[in-house]
Amino acid sequence: MKGQTPDFRFPLPRSWFAPALGVLISLSAGGAAQGSQISQGTEGGEWNYIGGDAGHSRSTSLDQINASNFANLEVEWTWRGDSFGQLLARPTPIYADGVLYSVAGNRRSVVAIDASTGALIWSFREPDTFRWEHSMRNNNGKGVAYAEVDGRGVIFTISPARFLWALDAKTGQPLENWGRPVALEGFSQTGVLDALEDQARDWGPWENLNQPWDPYQGLPLEIGYATASSPPIVVNDVVIVGTSHENGQNQSRIENIPGDIVAYDARTGAFKWKFHVIPRPGEFGHETWESDAWSYTGNIGSWAPMSADPELGIVYIPTKGGTIDYSAGWRPGANLFGSSVIALDVQTGERVWHFQYVHHDIWNYDTPTAPILLDVTVDGERVPGLFQPTKQSWLYAFNRETGEPIWPIEERQVPETEIPGDWLSPTQPFPTRPAPYDIQGVTVDDLIDFTPQLRQEALDIVANYRLGPIFNAPMHRDNPEGLIGSIWCPGELGGTNISGPGVADRETGIVYVVSRTNCGHRSVAPGEDMDGELTPWQSTGSTIAEYAWGSGTASGITGPQGLPLTKPPYSRITAIDVNTGEHLWWIVNGGTPAFIQNHAALRGVDIPPTGQLTHSAMMVTPSLLLHTAIGDDGTTPMLYALDKATGERLGALEMPGMGMYGMMSYMLDGRQRIILPVPGALVALSVP
Repeated sequence: MKGQTPDFRFPLPRSWFAPALGVLISLSAGGAAQGSQISQGTEGGEWNYIGGDAGHSRSTSLDQINASNFANLEVEWTWRGDSFGQLLARPTPIYADGVLYSVAGNRRSVVAIDASTGALIWSFREPDTFRWEHSMRNNNGKGVAYAEVDGRGVIFTISPARFLWALDAKTGQPLENWGRPVALEGFSQTGVLDALEDQARDWGPWENLNQPWDPYQGLPLEIGYATASSPPIVVNDVVIVGTSHENGQNQSRIENIPGDIVAYDARTGAFKWKFHVIPRPGEFGHETWESDAWSYTGNIGSWAPMSADPELGIVYIPTKGGTIDYSAGWRPGANLFGSSVIALDVQTGERVWHFQYVHHDIWNYDTPTAPILLDVTVDGERVPGLFQPTKQSWLYAFNRETGEPIWPIEERQVPETEIPGDWLSPTQPFPTRPAPYDIQGVTVDDLIDFTPQLRQEALDIVANYRLGPIFNAPMHRDNPEGLIGSIWCPGELGGTNISGPGVADRETGIVYVVSRTNCGHRSVAPGEDMDGELTPWQSTGSTIAEYAWGSGTASGITGPQGLPLTKPPYSRITAIDVNTGEHLWWIVNGGTPAFIQNHAALRGVDIPPTGQLTHSAMMVTPSLLLHTAIGDDGTTPMLYALDKATGERLGALEMPGMGMYGMMSYMLDGRQRIILPVPGALVALSVP
């Protein structure tokens, strides 16, 4: 299983962004000037995608709310979702024709809310199934999709059980003559289809069972389990659906179902195509799965949202790694299309191009947010751009039409594994521009140094770990050095993550990213030791891996006396001009947490602003960059307005809860509103 480094992999100057030329030629006849429709979705004060537009810029052209009146914003109304169960601040509503649409609670009920009053218009809830109950993503929904189908507004939603619904936007009723019936009590016989059944069809482990499909149970857990967290995206009358799985730290068995991308006709629900995220024999990238691991490995789903260029007819799929994070010697090879972006032809599902951000990912460096699509001018030439913020704190930059990197991306050597039988890629891709926007790797110089005592305590702590650069290799729990494990920076909650998507200014070509300085640590242990301990429910798969997660947490290493291990800032906002690849400015993100301000070991010490220990929601307007954060007192949830050109704070408003993940804006009856999701509620802000 160790194997030798295959010749096809290094160097591969085009394999990580190789275009399927036949498809590309047919799509690109209009040249790079195409792509204006990436802003589709925000015309006329609408907000038709959770990212605002098809290019996921999270920007609005509305400017009624601006620096001159930001301080006058008031809460106009609040919609509370108490009756739907725990309501996270993660879903971003969409807005169309006077109504807000979103999801609520762990049943992922769909709600329609009067956008002028906050009154509930209708709600829809899928009947219970084992598939819903078993899903670890059931309260992780990020919203819904919207499209006009033959002149009628339709809401498309994917449930935790992976049933795809098409609902009439006015009534909430399942669409007539759409999809195919689900043979379960309580299910509508129209307006729904079973996307998991389509995902499993023609997949070897399922077909080999030779048994009828059970829509209540779904897949037998011994071969796999799949769920969903992000909404589908509708592009040119095609509904495209991604996939989620269990977190890798909950997995100790090697089998699972691949997160294949499935697509349907928006008018009828008829199946259109499926893209194999783990290539099968004869398909591009199949050779990156050695030891026949392609035949039983799963995951590599698109749990993050997708973006699209309707004019080019391309949808852009961000993916995560394969089954089991942190160790995967049983699946040697680069493992396409794990931890990648895949550009697919919307009508056929054929690959146009792709790029793999992390070869053979064992750091949980999955792609956490939708790619940002933005037209820019580079060296005097107009470029249709795609920009991907990542956990690694790199903003990858591509021509979204061809897949060519805008600036060179170099394959560089990274640390090797010391775990017997494990496998790591000898190199990883390093963008040369833009520069990283947060800490990468960690040395003793990065440790907290507010006082000599704290510095020494930090040194004592890290003496139990192996420090190193980005892509530092995991260690065995029972390593001969007696260390707790390897530290890698950014950790799984570092850099950019789900709770803080990047945003873009379409007029200036500036991308704003929020990042967290978080150093994680992990070790691996024999799978036999960990099986049954990693998950609160029945394990997926049947073959216990040689190694699985042994110790460590995503939240990182606690520093001396409960303080952070590293120097501040702990989170920041960075403005990057993607016409040039240059950083324009950065600021700390929010105030210094109260527990740091009031810590006994820091009395009398002049502490610089540190920023909060989490990410933030952001949105761009014509004159402002808006973001959420804790206030300068270290506790109060705030909404801040920044000067986009300098990062200077222009306004601050206290909020009823901490906004996280997203916000949105729309115009109704001549009044612009901003909707901020907070735990338990949606808050509508406007100028009286």
